[in-house]
Amino acid sequence: MNSRRVVIVGAGFGGLQAAQSLANCGADVLLIDRHNYHTFVPLLYQVATGQLEPEYIAYPIRTILRPFSFWGNKPKVQFLMAEVEQIDFSGQTVETDSCSITYDFLVLATGSRTQFLRVPGASESAFSMRTLEEAIAIRNQIFSCFEQAIKESDSLRRQQLLTFTIVGGGATGVEVVGAFVEMVRGQLRRDYPTLVKEVRLILMQSGDRLLAELPKKLGAYTHKRLHQLGVEVYLQTRVTRVTFESVHLQNHEVIPTATVIWTAGLEANYPTTSKEVSFANKGKLLVHPTLQLLEQPNVYAVGDLAYVVEKNGKSLTGVAPEALQQGVAVARNIQRQFRGQLPKPFSYFDKGRLAIIGCYSGVGKIGAFAFTGCLAWLMWLGVHLVYLPGYRSRLLVLLTWLHTYLLRDRSVRLILSVKKR
Repeated sequence: MNSRRVVIVGAGFGGLQAAQSLANCGADVLLIDRHNYHTFVPLLYQVATGQLEPEYIAYPIRTILRPFSFWGNKPKVQFLMAEVEQIDFSGQTVETDSCSITYDFLVLATGSRTQFLRVPGASESAFSMRTLEEAIAIRNQIFSCFEQAIKESDSLRRQQLLTFTIVGGGATGVEVVGAFVEMVRGQLRRDYPTLVKEVRLILMQSGDRLLAELPKKLGAYTHKRLHQLGVEVYLQTRVTRVTFESVHLQNHEVIPTATVIWTAGLEANYPTTSKEVSFANKGKLLVHPTLQLLEQPNVYAVGDLAYVVEKNGKSLTGVAPEALQQGVAVARNIQRQFRGQLPKPFSYFDKGRLAIIGCYSGVGKIGAFAFTGCLAWLMWLGVHLVYLPGYRSRLLVLLTWLHTYLLRDRSVRLILSVKKR
């Protein structure tokens, strides 16, 4: 058993949870990621809108894995910072940019990337928000627009700089535009008092309601609340083209805007493989109920990478709690295979859904109970604070939230230009 090796590709929620759950399995466990830190993706929007420092939501992977090591002994879970270039199923090897690694069992947890839906100019001109680098780029863009607008004499150009368009009316889009409202009402009103009245916030959704993954009444509440906060909500609106100066709509309307933030869709971010694998929609990998790939019984997929259908016929949506539970299930199934037993099907336990709107309001659904307002807002903050890794990070985030919500101020206002060597 000691000679068996389990390789996990991706240190997101699912991959990291699988590595932690396999720490005491008796096999060699290797976790591979291109970064040496785990990003707490649900709080990326707060980095993008200048509320949190990037370091607060990024935690070193080796520190997370440290409790699974004995002092002076070989770690139970090893970590390799590398870029995975290809996976050879026949030879059971993972090819990275630095070495080749063999495996007995493989867990794919490479997550997702922004899906631009083949809209011309979107990938070049719009801002996506899946990584820390992208969140920092959005923050730089926001404050750069205000700095340019305050010295701009042309009213049309100034209005373009102060128009911020968010494409996608799911949870991420609602969170971003809500954080924008908080920022404009608080810190920006103090820093740029002559400009805040000209700020235009637009949220676009191709469907007929916001937060389609939640009950209809919660989407209606979110729409009404955002309207009260001054957000222009466009429903049943499709974007046909994006440029650096404007966004074009299907009804031929053109909105001058210097900032388009794209939250409209995600697709699986899978590595290159030596053999064909079966795909579902959004590029997800088709898996058995046990989370094994259809063609490879010793390869598992979790999180945004796996297309999982529940007993009721609905597919999972790819939120963090699903990935965490899948990480545990995969670890148990691999250990069952160690013992010569058959893997068990994965069953997701839905603890509920929460979404934050901003300005002390949110929505939530737990079981059959749906609720709105400040209670949902507080619950969202509490849940994400608990799941954030690291006591220091939790303390810093809590203190920052108290500073932000009590004083209506944000201290992260630096425009940082990063030069590549």
